[in-house]
Amino acid sequence: MQPLPTDRSAEISGQRPMMTGIGTPIMLGICLLLIAVALMRWRDNGWGAIVWLGNFVAMTAIRLPHAERNRSNVVIVARKGIDETLLLIAMFATMMALPLVQLATGVFAAADYTLPDGVTAIGAVALVPMLWLFWRSHADLGRNWSPGLEVREDHGLVTGGVYARWRHPMYIAIWMAVLAQPLLLHNWVAGFLAIPAFTAMWLLRVPQEEAMLRERFGPAYDAYCAKVGRLWPAVRS
Repeated sequence: MQPLPTDRSAEISGQRPMMTGIGTPIMLGICLLLIAVALMRWRDNGWGAIVWLGNFVAMTAIRLPHAERNRSNVVIVARKGIDETLLLIAMFATMMALPLVQLATGVFAAADYTLPDGVTAIGAVALVPMLWLFWRSHADLGRNWSPGLEVREDHGLVTGGVYARWRHPMYIAIWMAVLAQPLLLHNWVAGFLAIPAFTAMWLLRVPQEEAMLRERFGPAYDAYCAKVGRLWPAVRS
């Protein structure tokens, strides 16, 4: 196995993983309040927004138990450069904060647009396989999952379950969610901005994540990449 690099964006120590501390329960409390207010405005928001809110709650319910369990992980490598921080802020804003604020207050109503019910229904239907893949990818990763670019003590290379078919099934699920979001939330700020935010995360973070795994697992990870593509099974001649 190749040695792990040290630089200003990487820290090697027995540190705690992300999503620890008082910030998480405070954020959840604010989200619950905004959801409650948004539900009272369901006539203004439309039925697609109700579907989006249900999906938001479901994704949070899937992720929280894994975040809580993995609090005890000992992180030995964490890359927390400015680019990672900005990407996480952009994802938090476009997939959580801006949609909830819009649905609760209508503050971005000037950016509304209209779509036929049939198009909204496509977005709703897409969330069914998305939620299954989001749940399955968390379950298959187990203790190896982290919301940030982190390697834990005793980190394992997961190649089974949905990871036997795709290298990044969790990112595929999020792609499905962000593409469905503007079909459900008919607003350029609350709905559409998630797409460019996640595009930036995909282009900038995935190569760093794969580099960390290659540094950790060496030839074993190269062999895995040769068999399984990022978004679909690799095509072999």
